[in-house]
Amino acid sequence: MKFGPVPLESAAGCILAHKTNLPGRVLKKGHVLTAEDCRDLVNSGMETLVAARLEAGDVEEDEAAKRLGLAAKGEAVSEDTAFTGRMNLYADVPGILVVDTDAVIAANRIDPAITFATLPNHSKVLANRMIATAKIISFAVANSDLERAEKAVQGAVRIAPFKPRKIGLVATCLPHLKITTMDKTRRVLEDRLSASGSTVVEETRVPHDAPSVAAAMAAQAAAGADFLILFGASAVVDRHDVLPAAVDLAGGTVSHLGMPVDPGNLLMLADVEGTPVLGAPGCARSPKENGFDWVLDRLLAGVETGPDDITAMGVGGLLMEIGTRPQPREVKRQTPASRIAVIILGAGKSTRMGGPNKLLARLNGKSLVRHAGEAATGIHPSQTLLVTGHLAEQVSGEVADLDIMPVFNPDFEDGMASSIRAGMKALAPDTDAVIILLGDMPMITTADIRRMIDTYRDNPNGLIVAATADGKRGNPVLWDKRFFHDLSSLRGDIGARHIIAENPGFVAEVEVGPSARLDLDTPEALKEAGGFLPDT
Repeated sequence: MKFGPVPLESAAGCILAHKTNLPGRVLKKGHVLTAEDCRDLVNSGMETLVAARLEAGDVEEDEAAKRLGLAAKGEAVSEDTAFTGRMNLYADVPGILVVDTDAVIAANRIDPAITFATLPNHSKVLANRMIATAKIISFAVANSDLERAEKAVQGAVRIAPFKPRKIGLVATCLPHLKITTMDKTRRVLEDRLSASGSTVVEETRVPHDAPSVAAAMAAQAAAGADFLILFGASAVVDRHDVLPAAVDLAGGTVSHLGMPVDPGNLLMLADVEGTPVLGAPGCARSPKENGFDWVLDRLLAGVETGPDDITAMGVGGLLMEIGTRPQPREVKRQTPASRIAVIILGAGKSTRMGGPNKLLARLNGKSLVRHAGEAATGIHPSQTLLVTGHLAEQVSGEVADLDIMPVFNPDFEDGMASSIRAGMKALAPDTDAVIILLGDMPMITTADIRRMIDTYRDNPNGLIVAATADGKRGNPVLWDKRFFHDLSSLRGDIGARHIIAENPGFVAEVEVGPSARLDLDTPEALKEAGGFLPDT
């Protein structure tokens, strides 16, 4: 390929290097110049322009990206259409991304213009997640170099699909460990297992001693569990501590104790008569990502994991700042029939209201949650969920005649993030986007929500659509499925504002006026709006 200034009298058939304006039209970068283009450029006063001319043996960028992507594509991976020198690869099923790291490095060292990038090796992915991209930087590359890259990267990315397992959970008890903590530990574990289709078939709680744990493991295996997870009431601090000693008593083998991942250091990997056994570190009681997730997910996908694999996790094993977000150049894939759901958040204790549940307050003859429910169902979404917590029966009763499914959040006191997670967990798996609507915003209308959906469908890069009041972002917010993992991983009581702040290139806005920032969470605000609390 030759690149540089080209006289316009011989530029027909060349590829334009930079966007160029003409009266009444624009020639975009990558445009193949026609004779008419060249005449118009001459008439506009130009004599030369910068362009690329392909030579014999060159492969243009889209075809090259397609060939590279297809060469790398392995099991359970699909591709999209190559465009502007890029082809993206996607996971067909939930599982673990397995990358031949040496193959990718070798392909990337053939020609700087031939590039292939992936998510980190052994990333947990859901179906339709973008996992890799083949990008040709120049307008064309030499076929000889491309063939070498194809050979080097052959089958370099695949998905190891999750395999549903029957999980036996053994948890030990000590006086300091609350029953509510143990109950929450099980719920967190069940959430971790959901992507793989695995289920906890039985939980056994026993005293914190090796014989009791060993007996419980044997009983679980006899009852049909094919994967055992142990939660100790006290952390494992030595090879002869309770959990590893229990494995010894059960006739098993402890293959590794400890890992260079923080949080997650105190993990135990073992085996009892062919049944995998994981001793969970204390941090696994929290839904926050930790080393336990890395090993659990690999085992559930059938990816062989041993001491060498675990000790290699130290680089990147400091997880304090790890976050997951959509890939920079990912394009929204949707149809006019995209399935859009609504989650109404209505689980809070209304602390600022002074005691009564604000969602039961009356405004214009209806409760606040009723206003939200009618606005949501008016768009006929694929699914409408109402997340409840405090006074759940009374709140859900206000919309009982509407097509709304209540979802109880047992952890509602933990804050808004727990309610968002509960709603996300209840979403249908084929949902393309979700609108998160606060239950105490009665002025949001069906028309407002429809405008947000129209903006989402009309804007290819609008993966997040936020309602605004005089240019200031408020609620509700529409989220494309590319952010579902982020929403399902939220913590605390700050909502998802930081996700919006971190992804400005994907945010579209819809001005709806003051209603986007009007939430009636104090007696004064409610009275000023003309509402009142019913007698209790």
